[in-house]
Amino acid sequence: MAEAAAPLTARALIDSAARRFRRARLYYGHGTDNAVDEAAFLVLHGLGLPPDAGDALLDQALTAEARAAAEHLVQARLTRRCPAAYLTHRMWFAGHEFYVDERVLVPRSPLAELIHQQFVPWLAPGAVKRVLDIGTGSGCIALACALAFPAAEVDATDLSADALAVATINRARHALESRVRLIEADLFPADGGRYDLIVSNPPYVPATRMTDLPEEYLQEPAMALVSGEEGFNCVDGILARAAEHLTDDGVLVVEVGEIAEAVDERYAHLPLTWLEFEHGGEGVFVISREDLLGATGK
Repeated sequence: MAEAAAPLTARALIDSAARRFRRARLYYGHGTDNAVDEAAFLVLHGLGLPPDAGDALLDQALTAEARAAAEHLVQARLTRRCPAAYLTHRMWFAGHEFYVDERVLVPRSPLAELIHQQFVPWLAPGAVKRVLDIGTGSGCIALACALAFPAAEVDATDLSADALAVATINRARHALESRVRLIEADLFPADGGRYDLIVSNPPYVPATRMTDLPEEYLQEPAMALVSGEEGFNCVDGILARAAEHLTDDGVLVVEVGEIAEAVDERYAHLPLTWLEFEHGGEGVFVISREDLLGATGK
């Protein structure tokens, strides 16, 4: 008598999907950095299981309907080569879940670590009353800051009306309509006043680098990635005007990723402090209003 086949489980689907992802040479970097984690993210979502599913859930037999739902996501990842977050419309940032789609970048900034720490030692958390997030996209940084500083009001700007529509969804999901203002603007709001913290993960990819990016990145909105031929357009604009929008003890925190060395050379006259991260990431600088003014002699 033939031995019965082992039941198909979530664990088996994850193993199978990971093997297929490796063969397809997919690129990771939108929440995961390897085939197994990417497969687990998609399969568990397709099965309606939590991301931290334990052995009992991973090893239970699946219905044909559940298997089909998971396979649909796996196949879409293989054929479309888009970030998994666009297939599931969900991503976590700074410990909070956000809705995402092709109108915004997939949240993945090391700024999440600073938000967890309430930007200590650069700020005294209790003194933070107003925050500005420049280039908010999905709103994840602005909303995470609002949750980290429950007494603060947060302004969030973006040039993209489509991105602000996504941020509006996330603001409602976290019930932060009364404290987070979403503004269509080029960098700084016209009526923004002054802020204790200005934070930004702006576009910084040089236009010449776009053709070198993996296909997964090319499916994100170009205007959220590219910032001129050398990547400096947004950071130039932010540094030029940040001091006038900061309170006396305010600080500016900006992520510039791969162009960090070039930014450091371009702004050698500024005492930029480059941060190190326990959980990975680089290319983030901090500078105070005092240091910004001191460098200009004002």
